[in-house]
Amino acid sequence: MVEADGPLAIENARIVTCLPTADGGPRRGAAMRELRTIARGHVLVERGRIAAVGEGPSIARAAAMRIDARGRVVMPAFIDCHTHACWAGERWDEWERRRAGAGYLEILQAGGGILSTVRAVRAAPREALASQLAERLAEMRATGTGAVEVKTGYGLDAANERKMLDAILAVRGVWPAPVVPTLLLGHAVDAENPRQVDDMCALLDAVAAGVPGGGELAVDAFCEEGAWDVAACRTLFEKARRLGMPVRVHADQFTARGGLELALAMGARSVDHLEASTPDGLRALAASRAVGVALPVCGFAMDGRYADGRGLIDAGGALAVATNWNPGSAPSPSVAFAAALACRHMRLAPAEAICAITWNAACVLGLQHETGAIAPGMRADLVMLPHRDERALVYEVAGPGVDASILGGHAELRVA
Repeated sequence: MVEADGPLAIENARIVTCLPTADGGPRRGAAMRELRTIARGHVLVERGRIAAVGEGPSIARAAAMRIDARGRVVMPAFIDCHTHACWAGERWDEWERRRAGAGYLEILQAGGGILSTVRAVRAAPREALASQLAERLAEMRATGTGAVEVKTGYGLDAANERKMLDAILAVRGVWPAPVVPTLLLGHAVDAENPRQVDDMCALLDAVAAGVPGGGELAVDAFCEEGAWDVAACRTLFEKARRLGMPVRVHADQFTARGGLELALAMGARSVDHLEASTPDGLRALAASRAVGVALPVCGFAMDGRYADGRGLIDAGGALAVATNWNPGSAPSPSVAFAAALACRHMRLAPAEAICAITWNAACVLGLQHETGAIAPGMRADLVMLPHRDERALVYEVAGPGVDASILGGHAELRVA
């Protein structure tokens, strides 16, 4: 890592600014194609913030470190607005068994699936969870990710969910880009605890009162057959709303069971997955203030089903794209890969996919005043691609990563 002692200047770059919207909200419909580019320009970074951005191959102000982009694309660092990157244990044996023909129920009955991750998380100390999360964030940074959301959700009981939250908060305190915790308190059903919903509601009280900024954390639930039903999710979300905490919902991954409709009724910030959403459901989502979050790595890794991102955008909706990185259904830390899948299988234009992993993703996390665009005053969360055309980001698959990553003034250069 290289950290400049003074101002840092990037020159001679093709700059994709992804400028903020006038109202500070997500881009919707056709506006998702408005990337706002500077064909050849510069970015000046001072004290971890963008001090200036403009046209021209060079700038007159002195800088402690200069990067000649040589025409390469400089854009906001990718924002991964939906991950499960805090976990313990691995499920590689289970994956091999699936390749050999074992079915989901067979693996579950043998103790595999999500419950195997739950057991590993419950057995892991907080320090181990934090250490592994930091390693994964470093892996994500190498692929171009800056700000990242990290969910709890593998504890299933109050003590272990709180342990996961504490691990995420510990890493957030030292990471150079925003780490946004989300309380995924409705995930798998804990068959051994009939009071699971009540216990999770009580945990919300404890977090809101006892964790600095806890009352601002988003609350999430997986509304799906075999997971939390609509009634349980509603109880959790009503509690969250009384505490002033924003709501996010995993909905319509396998079945349209009413999770999307519940999300809209609760004023959810986002509705995530959407693979099984109906056309009517997508039109309702498009007409709401919520952002749809598509997770195409799941379709790639599991069953070939993808959200109808094209339909949501054409209906005037706002879409973000994320990795959903987890040890079971989405084994990829690469936002660029998720965006490439979105173009191929969800029929997004390259500009729409770039908007979905920068500005719109920032809006999902409530970070639009901090990151997701290149504008004076924003955090200097930037990447330099190995390309001279931003469309190559989603055209190329399994490339070498970014040539440079700058997160809040901390620079990592793979290629000078």
